[in-house]
Amino acid sequence: MARTVRFHEHGGPEVLRLEDVEAGDPGPGELLIRVDAIGLNRAEVLFRGGHYIEPVKEFPARLGSEAAGVVEAVGAGVTGFAVGQPVSVVPAFSMNDYAVYADRAIVPAAAVVHRPEGLGAVEGAAVWMPYLTAYGALVEVGGMRPGDTVVLTAASSSVGLAAIRIARRIGAVPIATTRTTAKRDALLEAGAAEVIVTEEESVVERVLGLTGGRGAEFVFDAVAGRGVVDLAKTVAPGGTLFLYGALSGEPTPYPGFELGMPALNMRTFTLFETTTDPQRLRRAEAFVASGLQTGAFRPVVDRTFGLDEIVEAHRYMEAGSQVGKIVVTVDH
Repeated sequence: MARTVRFHEHGGPEVLRLEDVEAGDPGPGELLIRVDAIGLNRAEVLFRGGHYIEPVKEFPARLGSEAAGVVEAVGAGVTGFAVGQPVSVVPAFSMNDYAVYADRAIVPAAAVVHRPEGLGAVEGAAVWMPYLTAYGALVEVGGMRPGDTVVLTAASSSVGLAAIRIARRIGAVPIATTRTTAKRDALLEAGAAEVIVTEEESVVERVLGLTGGRGAEFVFDAVAGRGVVDLAKTVAPGGTLFLYGALSGEPTPYPGFELGMPALNMRTFTLFETTTDPQRLRRAEAFVASGLQTGAFRPVVDRTFGLDEIVEAHRYMEAGSQVGKIVVTVDH
């Protein structure tokens, strides 16, 4: 049996239950993982509450798509993995099909990467989603180059912090935005070239001022909603506004016509564009592993909780005060 987090109805953190569920054996193309640490993501809060881009198909439902652990069993047809190897699971599947909020979990082998030597379980559960998301949009799709400017909203999130470090490694200029001054110093320490405090400053004026009126080649936005109109004003001609989250919960307009039809590229992005494409995932894994090896990249863990504290962990995530990743550890 596997201790598994499930929920029997939509709702707040209090609907989460830790239950004993049969783990089973891995089928073709699958691995059984002993889960040592779980990375929490905003998608799980939305899925639990019934607000995710994909609905829950059946109750009781499970959660989680990012974890680190050790291979316990290998399904038929799987190559490249062996029992006892330390690995990380990356989000590459529907939580209706697989989930990792458990002490043991079956996952598709295509969603598993080898954990670099020296990277512990907590760090291995914290590093991949942020870096794969930022890399996939800015480098793989956007083609970010040295000298480009990238504006990052929700910059103190794990993805925002990863984007800062990726921009620095490429030679681009990361400009972070944050609502209040509380996280300003942490963002500068993380490598942001500039920090814009949105409750006190105009994002449009600051970005245009910092870029000599040109604007940013990329805006990487996790908030969406009405704010995209101002963000679009900061995009350089031919630049791209990436929407990778919708923290505002508000309808998101297309600002192109309202702004007089500028040369604006605006598109949504999810890390599934990277993790479900074997070639893109191979390149991304190599890029991130290289950055970890040189020290250019590092996971940022805000706080850890135990598996039996999953309700408290979700409450903490919803409070939004974290800088970096929230990780749940699993005792065996």
